[in-house]
Amino acid sequence: MTVQKDQPTSTEEAHEKPLDDRLQALGWGLFIIMIGILWLVPGEDVPESTWLLGAGIIMLGLNGVRCLYGIRISGFTVVLGILALVAGVSGLYGVEASFFPILIILVGVSIILKSFVFKGRCCADFCGTDKTKDEDEGSGCC
Repeated sequence: MTVQKDQPTSTEEAHEKPLDDRLQALGWGLFIIMIGILWLVPGEDVPESTWLLGAGIIMLGLNGVRCLYGIRISGFTVVLGILALVAGVSGLYGVEASFFPILIILVGVSIILKSFVFKGRCCADFCGTDKTKDEDEGSGCC
């Protein structure tokens, strides 16, 4: 019997997928509302980088909630969220930030964290739950 990619492989994952889908919808909804509000405010009243700050907060917040619920976090949106947050804050303070070196540093940090910190452990371990990766089934959130 072949398991399709979109089908959860365990009962626990079956409960996580709907929650993760709702969290993703919430993130997109917040992002679109933020953009709409920023477009309503006159351009001279809002710094250009405000949307980056908001996007970074939304992406990092979404992954924080995923971690709290024991759902696999997205390394891609964590990196994008950190970059957006750095760009937003630097824009608010008028500091020029060179993003390529920051991106390289974040990639290096993520490689280190993935190989040492998250190896065989679920992100929920760091949020106070006792959920661990099941090596036999390859399930778990890491």
